[in-house]
Amino acid sequence: MKIFFRVCLSLIVFFAFNAPLNAADFIEPKAVQNEEIDQYLVPHKALYDIKLVATRSGSQIINISGKMYYEWKPTCDAWVTDHRFNLFYEYADSPGMRVTSDFSTFETFDGENLNFSARRKRDNTLYQELRGKAVVADKGGEATFTMPEDLDFKLSQGAMFPMAHTIEMIKKAKSKDKFFKAVVFDGSDDEGPVEINSFIGDSVNAMKIIQASDDLDMALLNTPAWKVRMAVFPTLKDEELSDYEMSMVFHENGIISDMLIEYGDFSVTQKLVALDRLEKTDSCEVKKPEKIVSDNKNEKIDKN
Repeated sequence: MKIFFRVCLSLIVFFAFNAPLNAADFIEPKAVQNEEIDQYLVPHKALYDIKLVATRSGSQIINISGKMYYEWKPTCDAWVTDHRFNLFYEYADSPGMRVTSDFSTFETFDGENLNFSARRKRDNTLYQELRGKAVVADKGGEATFTMPEDLDFKLSQGAMFPMAHTIEMIKKAKSKDKFFKAVVFDGSDDEGPVEINSFIGDSVNAMKIIQASDDLDMALLNTPAWKVRMAVFPTLKDEELSDYEMSMVFHENGIISDMLIEYGDFSVTQKLVALDRLEKTDSCEVKKPEKIVSDNKNEKIDKN
């Protein structure tokens, strides 16, 4: 089972940085940044509460709770994202289980190259580790895994990586386009690219929805935002129904302030509880982020 938020969340995906990307794995990037959109995007770190809000007939899950830490920032030639999930699942007929998931990406500004690394643990026992790189081009591309070996996926013409998808979402919203369909690959699992069908709804004033808090940089939330609905479909299976669907408040600076994720037998919310701006860096090195400090603004999420 995967609790997965794909869109840069856009984020939208598993994760952290206990398994840092190896510099030897990096693809030489083309440092071409979209200056028009870059003026809106804000490097930031955020903490979300995840809670079960609904179950449907036949579901064995009686509760899901936990947190997700997300960090996004540009380096001199790429966007770097880090995610960390710490979730506890409770079942009707089996013992509870804690799942921790770490994920990091390095996506060049031109949207053509992606390096990715992911690790997942079940009750502190590693059960999945992924690592690799992907390239897209005008005629299509390919994702190649170094862990596990001999795993690769062809990427169709027009396929996108997460940040490129987020940027295109911002463009569509600002130009008042309502529908957007794209094939997206992020390397967070071994199931290949997905098709994301998005409906961009009315603009929304997030300041009327979110309760002010000292843990939230409210200036980052006092920005244009839209209600967005997404349906995520597998591309390697002939499925008429989506794997899952998401409703969110999506800001023009790339922040997601509220999200509902609906799976076949249950639904969870992802509520923003802490938010800080990150300073842009001129460094071209990808460094392991500092541990989250347990204070009023950043609750330590890996202590369990």
